[in-house]
Amino acid sequence: MSSKRRTARRSGKNSNRPRKNQRPSAFRSSSPPSPVTCVQQAQECEELAAHHPEDREELLLEAADAWGDAGEYDRAIAVYERLLDPGSGGCAEPDLVDAFRIGLLWDAGRAEEAREAAAAFRRRHPRHAGAWNFVAEAVEAFDETATAAEWYTAGVTHALGVGAPVTVERVEADPQHYDVEMLLVGRHRVRRLLGEPHDDWDAVADTLHERRSSSVPGRVRPLDELHDPLWVKRLDEQGSEAFEDELGELADRLAAVGPAGRGQAGRPALRTACVLYWPRQEFTALLERWPKAADVYGDDHAEHLRQVERTLRDLSQEGEPRLAVGRATVSEAEAFAESMGGSPDASDLRSAYAAELSLTGRATAWPPPRNGPCWCGSERKYKKCCGNPASA
Repeated sequence: MSSKRRTARRSGKNSNRPRKNQRPSAFRSSSPPSPVTCVQQAQECEELAAHHPEDREELLLEAADAWGDAGEYDRAIAVYERLLDPGSGGCAEPDLVDAFRIGLLWDAGRAEEAREAAAAFRRRHPRHAGAWNFVAEAVEAFDETATAAEWYTAGVTHALGVGAPVTVERVEADPQHYDVEMLLVGRHRVRRLLGEPHDDWDAVADTLHERRSSSVPGRVRPLDELHDPLWVKRLDEQGSEAFEDELGELADRLAAVGPAGRGQAGRPALRTACVLYWPRQEFTALLERWPKAADVYGDDHAEHLRQVERTLRDLSQEGEPRLAVGRATVSEAEAFAESMGGSPDASDLRSAYAAELSLTGRATAWPPPRNGPCWCGSERKYKKCCGNPASA
């Protein structure tokens, strides 16, 4: 993603300070945290930020996110305002932080302030596609659909540059490729809801969606179908149940793919690049069983999550059309290694294990819908978890 927020690493000479993987992480809980837990996370992150200025921005962003999850919107907004104040240290990406603040103002029911802040954001003409995405989605959720369409359009224009051609090739070559694509997809969605005629930019969104389509063989659902007003209404009414139905259909289609990579009709299955993700408990067990795995994955589970997301985004920008995340377990990895006559320590065997997870339907297509459950299993929306521009 376009965000370049620094991930600080601790050196051995600073071993008296708390290790990063001992911090609470508002972005990376394995289950939906309670409001009390979120408050504790927010307070601890703010305390750590005061003692570790080199990690200040990252910790304050996590604190704000945790305050928001706890429903303490004013506290969250105050943290964002601290980050935006140059006198308090400022931040590396003020446009993105301001976008988070605008969304929280709407969450807090401070609609007029949110609109004023959004107008000020727009007058600055920022180029940060991820920031435009957050504001546009907030406008879509809390304001008028027609206004949201204007925001998505303005976001594309500002991110690519006024007068720049909006083509598939131009978008894919842009450093903010993923976020520009999400702006075009969002624009397609709200225009479909408004009944607007399909235009050239919608055609670009269609093509980009097809290239980033599901990793499973079979028909790709076009954006016109995914953005059908009746389907969107169903998502609003049923929430995660609608996504679960979709996942069930995908699982049925994946079940038709055998280990040799061929469907029931004998056609070659479409190639999918699968990246291994070790859930927290499995990650701990992995490092205990094979300490050398830390050379590949590190020893911080939160950083492992970021590494998986970054790898997937890098592969996408390199042109890999079908991507997936494979949830790895130590027991399965050992069994697979034994069946192959190798060791899970070997990189080629880990790659083969990832491919096996994909071919046998035990991988999750990436990226998930921005408002759908995150691939990491946190049960949070992807756009607020691993798909958050500030987490990559």
